[in-house]
Amino acid sequence: MSSLPGVRPRRDFLELTTGFLVLAALAALLALAVLGRSQGGSDGYTLHAVFNQIDGLSVGSDVRLAGITVGHVTAETVDPANYRAKVSFTVRNGIALPTDSAAIVTSDSLLGGKYIALSPGGDEQNLKAGGIVSQTQARSALNSF
Repeated sequence: MSSLPGVRPRRDFLELTTGFLVLAALAALLALAVLGRSQGGSDGYTLHAVFNQIDGLSVGSDVRLAGITVGHVTAETVDPANYRAKVSFTVRNGIALPTDSAAIVTSDSLLGGKYIALSPGGDEQNLKAGGIVSQTQARSALNSF
């Protein structure tokens, strides 16, 4: 079996170039996914809540109202005075939450990620930007069955 001189090196170069282009495209898609996730909570107003524990909740986690994502967790800190977790999160503009609303850390399933579920209260006054959701609860996935 004979091969034409010069054909194999050109084919190797073409395969190598194609491989690099595929890797570059995958890296670009990964970067877009990561950047898009971190910028998802920038719209809306910020609220805060203090929990005894937030097992598995992280910056970028969803904030949901009636099962619909309305914001994202933007920061988590531990209060050194009482060792409780303070969570900052955004809520989409146009969604007014009564002052007696509750924030509940819950999960999609046993293996699912954590998110904050908002349960609106019945008060006539609404939380303002920078306000604190005073009623909080953390549920473990095992306790919800």
